[in-house]
Amino acid sequence: MKTPIQTTDAPGAIGTYSQAVRAGDTVYLSGQIPLDPKTMEVVDGPVERQIRRVFDNLAAVCVAAGGSLDDIVKLNVYLTDLGDFAKVNEVMADCFGEPYPARAAVGVAALPKGVPVEVDAVMVLPNR
Repeated sequence: MKTPIQTTDAPGAIGTYSQAVRAGDTVYLSGQIPLDPKTMEVVDGPVERQIRRVFDNLAAVCVAAGGSLDDIVKLNVYLTDLGDFAKVNEVMADCFGEPYPARAAVGVAALPKGVPVEVDAVMVLPNR
């Protein structure tokens, strides 16, 4: 059975998708871009601020699903400039502890709304 996850603490979907879908103890989180959930506008400022917003958005969806960033087992990071990869690592060091999630980083030509970064994730909820 699939259960959609929805929260107003993260940006609403800008297409035909759910913020996340839970199937059993696994939650598949849709890609988050640096949108402010209140305004649905791309956050201003340096790429580090935008990367932080992406992880804040993912964290909000994790909480809505009954977990946290600590429960993420896999991340996919999409960057329009792979030169920003080190900045992703810096932000991730603040957001995650060991063991870190598995991760892929992919350079792409473009992302929605012209943003420099998008991240999706897979989370496994602990037995509680």
